[in-house]
Amino acid sequence: MKLFFRKYGSGPPLIILHGLYGCSDNWISIARMISDSFTVYLPDLRNHGQSPHSGEMNYRVMSQDILEFSEDLELGRFFLAGHSMGGKAAMTFALRYPEKLNGLLVADISPFTTKTTEKEAFKQHKAILDAIISLDLSKIKTRAEAEAEIGKRIESEKTAGFILKNLQRTHENMFTWRLNASVLSDNLKYITEGFNRDNISEMQTSGFPVTFLKASDSDYIRYEDYDDIIRLFPSAEIKEIAGAGHWLHADQPEPVAGYLKELLWQ
Repeated sequence: MKLFFRKYGSGPPLIILHGLYGCSDNWISIARMISDSFTVYLPDLRNHGQSPHSGEMNYRVMSQDILEFSEDLELGRFFLAGHSMGGKAAMTFALRYPEKLNGLLVADISPFTTKTTEKEAFKQHKAILDAIISLDLSKIKTRAEAEAEIGKRIESEKTAGFILKNLQRTHENMFTWRLNASVLSDNLKYITEGFNRDNISEMQTSGFPVTFLKASDSDYIRYEDYDDIIRLFPSAEIKEIAGAGHWLHADQPEPVAGYLKELLWQ
């Protein structure tokens, strides 16, 4: 799949993958902050942003998309970072194609889930996707109307605002969603699932620096996962970003940019 992307800066190549409901726009500020250190590539993942839609949505096909992307651009070895869903895609890529990487940064997502956390994540995201799918855009005439209707369906004002960034007008002056909500909903089980802890010894990967960023005000990386994270990526360092929620690159962009630059020095 040919992914839409944005490009900033000069230097060693770095690909940054956005999270669920996001797009390349989410990381522009960070890309500009580190453009003196890297050539930063910001792709829209499949079924998001301006990239193609597909009925398949899992980490295996997303990692294949990144491989194709890097080969089309002839990047050779590169640095890779990802947030949330993009972090799982980045980890999957690292485990499948470790020889391609110079370094890996994973932003506020653990490789692992429990039955409880996986069920909670599924329920939370299913409610969001149902809210998107249930909105009849043919009856929406203004963005304010869309904001009001989404606000009725999604309790968190911050989440609703993030979702509404995906709303765009067509040439016919109608509204449409950039993300493919129906496919995301159909494949939500694969998006919210974690890696198999029983296979850590077979999956263990090393040979490049790895940084995990835990947002202090988020539980997407749990302290009880630390030992298994180190078992999976023996070179991993886990850093906590103070004063940040799950969207840590928006809440605390300076330390996130700093840790990306540190990949060059390890």
